[in-house]
Amino acid sequence: MATTTATLTLSSADLTGDALALSTTATLTKAGTATGMDQTTGVSRKLFGTAVTKYLLIDGTDYNPATAAAANKAHKVYIKNLSTTAAEHVSIVISNDDATSGDDIELGKIYAGDFAFFPYEGFNDILVTTSDNNMSVEFMVIYED
Repeated sequence: MATTTATLTLSSADLTGDALALSTTATLTKAGTATGMDQTTGVSRKLFGTAVTKYLLIDGTDYNPATAAAANKAHKVYIKNLSTTAAEHVSIVISNDDATSGDDIELGKIYAGDFAFFPYEGFNDILVTTSDNNMSVEFMVIYED
């Protein structure tokens, strides 16, 4: 059984009136079990020579369950903007493949050095838009079959 842990630490001397120091750790397990997640795409990097709009970074069909009964999965996604230029950002969008429910959903922008780590249901595509030319994005999916 694979064991993967994710740790997030937030600290600041001046964000609030007092010093801030928060840390949390989670062991990544398959949905509804204590079994560790054991599949990954590996860490990948994509260089965008020119700015892109809604580029398909993660294809939902790769993680889409075959049946509704198999839909309970605990996938996780990591995306990082590798830029060192403060104003350069990457927008993360969840594609809405259901034509009856509206437009795509923009999760937000990650600026130079920022990252996102979030749960992923595996049904929709994850798209990115880069603000400038010659930007690199690092990404990985940790998933269960």
